[in-house]
This record gives sequence, structure tokens and C-alpha cells, in this order.
Amino acid sequence: MPKNTSRRYWLMKSEPSCFSFSDLRQSQNQLSPWDGVRNYQARNLLRDEIKKNDGVLFYHSSIKVPAIVGIARVVQDGYPDYTAWDPKSEHFDPRSNLENPIWYMVDVQFVADLEPPVTRNDLQDHPLLAKMGVMKKGNRLSVMPVEEKEWQAILALRNMADPLKP
Repeated sequence: MPKNTSRRYWLMKSEPSCFSFSDLRQSQNQLSPWDGVRNYQARNLLRDEIKKNDGVLFYHSSIKVPAIVGIARVVQDGYPDYTAWDPKSEHFDPRSNLENPIWYMVDVQFVADLEPPVTRNDLQDHPLLAKMGVMKKGNRLSVMPVEEKEWQAILALRNMADPLKP
């Protein structure tokens, strides 16, 4: 099978109390901006590397059993995060403005639930997945790359065909 050279894969973490996979599924057109990221390394990924049609593993963090709960697709390349310009937003940053945006976001769309979710224990028990970025101690990035072989291994854990393939 030829290696996919155009689509990349990402893991995006969110606390369900802030924004859950269910929130994405229930949003208009099952689409939402991935906004509020305030880490420069993650910002650089959103601005420079994450592209339309890339795959997303949606990870719920800061819960009793953290897990990859679903799959989404990037539907809009990175663009300035306008929540940084709104003084009423919890993501406001007075240093950022239209002429000099500091923070970026992408738009993501719901694709499929992972049933059951792929827990941290599932990842830890799998020889290929135990070394994923999300498993590294102290890694607090909300956006991180996923290798294609990791993406495929997660789908295989749930006997799932790749929902991003036509």
C-alpha cells in the first residue's frame, strides 16, 4: 500500500468540561474552530503545519479515564485566532491584533466516534502506541503530531476502516 504523503495526522486534547467531542458533534455542521491555544509550539503547528483534510484524534484529558474518543478532520488551514482580540474572551491576549496576530486556530469537523474510546491504558499496552507524544510524562501540548502508523494502529484497535479515505 503506498504511503500517504499529503495527509498528516494530529492529536488534539481538550478537557470535556471546556469543549468535548460531543460539543463538536452537536455544533452547527458538526464543525468548530480549534481556538484558545496559548502555547507557542502548538501555535506553530496550527499556523504552519496542520492543513485542510488532515486527520485528528480527539483526546479527552483531565478526566478519570483520559482517552481518544473520536476522529475529526481539519477543514480549514490555520488562520488568526480572533478570540485573542476580544477583551471579553477567556482567551484574550492584548498583545495580539489583526495587524500582528500571535495566536492561530484551525477549523475541525466531526467524523466518527471511537467506540469504545481508546484509553491511556490501551495506548500504554500497545507496543507502537506507548511512545506517542500524548504518553510522554509532562507533555501538556494540546496539539501534537501523530504518525500514520499510529493512526492506523488506533483504527485497528477498534476494527475500524479509515473514515477519512474516500
